[in-house]
Amino acid sequence: MNGWESSAQAWIDFVDHGDPNRVYVIDPAIRKALGPVRDLQVLDVGCGEGRFCRELAAQGADTVGIDPVLGLIEVARRRGGTYLRADAAQLPLKSDTFDLTLSILSLIDIYEFRTAILEMARVTRPGGRVIVANINSFATANTTGWIKDEVGKRLMFPIDNYMEERGDEVHWAGITVVNFHRPMSAYMQAFLKAGLRLMSYEELVPTENVAGMEDHWRMPYFHLMCWEKPVHL
Repeated sequence: MNGWESSAQAWIDFVDHGDPNRVYVIDPAIRKALGPVRDLQVLDVGCGEGRFCRELAAQGADTVGIDPVLGLIEVARRRGGTYLRADAAQLPLKSDTFDLTLSILSLIDIYEFRTAILEMARVTRPGGRVIVANINSFATANTTGWIKDEVGKRLMFPIDNYMEERGDEVHWAGITVVNFHRPMSAYMQAFLKAGLRLMSYEELVPTENVAGMEDHWRMPYFHLMCWEKPVHL
């Protein structure tokens, strides 16, 4: 499970206290992309503890969350909603079902990401959308963080071995998991081969001037893609 079972409680503690990246960068962009969700069928692939499912359910959506991590799914169920313990590469769901399929920072955790993208496309109804937030590939190609001068000023954000698909162990807030780096072309080709049509692409920056978030303007860590499953006449 790439470290997620042993890191489940640390992750829950982290997001419960409010991750600034989500609060000021990712979540506002997703909400804008989603628009009204009342009466829509929504799937969250890699739902974690179910935070976003509960938010959308409160707006009238019919939500299902899936995640392979038992420690996260158990907490999600206790907090309310419909959740399935399942692998993204083998969704136990009917084809052409969901109006919206979400993947919020989950592709970087999925080993069989190409199959997972095919599965997300399969369960989305024709005319429905697949909305994906992910870490930019030039960010996952960095293993050192910022290079700084002798007084701590950030000088550069180096990347290397960009075209090599690989898993790297990452650590923060008591969490130790494997994140997968892939070149952006690998993701784009997977979505296109799944028959999806790109509707929008945005590199994300903070919605507010928040101390400590300035780096996002120099080197945006995240992007948001909105794909549509075509209606075949």
